[in-house]
Amino acid sequence: MQIYLDSANLDDVKKANDLGVLDGVTTNPSLIAKEGVPYTKRLAEICKVVSGPVSAEVIATDFDGMLREGLEHSTIAPQIVVKLPSTLDGLKACKAFSDRGIKTNLTLCFQPLQAMMVAKAGAFLVSPFIGRLDDIGQDGMQLIRDIRQVYDNYNMKTLILAASVRHSNHLLHCALSGADVATCPLKVITDAMKHPLTDKGIEIFLADYKKAFG
Repeated sequence: MQIYLDSANLDDVKKANDLGVLDGVTTNPSLIAKEGVPYTKRLAEICKVVSGPVSAEVIATDFDGMLREGLEHSTIAPQIVVKLPSTLDGLKACKAFSDRGIKTNLTLCFQPLQAMMVAKAGAFLVSPFIGRLDDIGQDGMQLIRDIRQVYDNYNMKTLILAASVRHSNHLLHCALSGADVATCPLKVITDAMKHPLTDKGIEIFLADYKKAFG
């Protein structure tokens, strides 16, 4: 499973990239707004650090606006993936970008039929939001499993990008459920390498070595 960082913080991007496991980055208008920097400037800065796909979300909600913004984003760097909402206009824009050879990430997906439709329109990525479904009492991970089955049934090539990943247990079950990619905050990535028995084992090894050799 590929790991993307869900952040627009440049320090976090650099830290995640230095770990050697980062495959890409996802951003959105809310994340970039928190940084207080111009939208395109931050996207360009991230693309200088990360060689993998970087999702750049449009602000527009209509087809013409999505097309205009997406084409502008696509000129920032070769690895830019235009991020579109899973709506009718987003679906139409997805097909338009696919016909131009521009990769897309269809975001805010909450049901398998949305995922099926955007795959038919040529989406590179689809982003089901597992955490937000959990928040309203639904099983977000079941959405990943359902999309996986639909895509496998028809050999659809769109990659399933599990989004709204809140903790390491989410990350584990994304891998078990067959997600192609999981995008998450830096803390979730670093927590994947933590276990109290690992820490305890290191303490014991060091204590034994010190006792024997000083």
